[in-house]
Amino acid sequence: MTLQLGQLAPDFEQESTHGKIRFHEWLGNSWCVLFSHPKDFTPVCTTELGEVARLRKQWEARNVKVIGLSVDPVESHQEWESDIEATQGHAVNFPMLADADQKVSQLYNMIHPECDPTVTVRSVFVIDPARRIRLSITYPPSTGRNFSEILRSIDSLQLTDKYGVSTPVNWTEGNEVIISPKLTEDAAKAKFPQGFRTLRPYLRLVRLGD
Repeated sequence: MTLQLGQLAPDFEQESTHGKIRFHEWLGNSWCVLFSHPKDFTPVCTTELGEVARLRKQWEARNVKVIGLSVDPVESHQEWESDIEATQGHAVNFPMLADADQKVSQLYNMIHPECDPTVTVRSVFVIDPARRIRLSITYPPSTGRNFSEILRSIDSLQLTDKYGVSTPVNWTEGNEVIISPKLTEDAAKAKFPQGFRTLRPYLRLVRLGD
């Protein structure tokens, strides 16, 4: 069954390069990016894992833990890590699940048989500290992910949770956001005393301060 936004992310226990992980326990009070790659020692995945390692401070600044997955064993992951560091310039600094029995892959519907029945597609799940799935993206094996977009999406999720707003097309941090149409004009003025722009009664834009 396909996992849907807002659902509780399934818990699991699985081996990893950092030892056995009990997912919900490991998550603690953090956000999480759980992402799968089709196979070890493959070119696209090598670039992706290097990029995720490079972004370590960006994840930490957002209280995000990252965890990778493929259906290869721990020993394969560990051997591959030296290639990733040598070619990408960044050592892998996060756990990689060794889902050899496909337990997690099946739980999260990461194997799409009509694409390839033997490997995982490039799934991405953003999970909040309440263990709820907040975003999911599925890429084909041939297409590398844009982790800048994943960071942007997390920024949006965290900001909209905090202020009860929405983010418009191509939003990035610091840009105007959208006031909920559910707020009356008086309520909007009280909530956003700095003022806002009204393009239509249902489209009001405000720039949030620090």
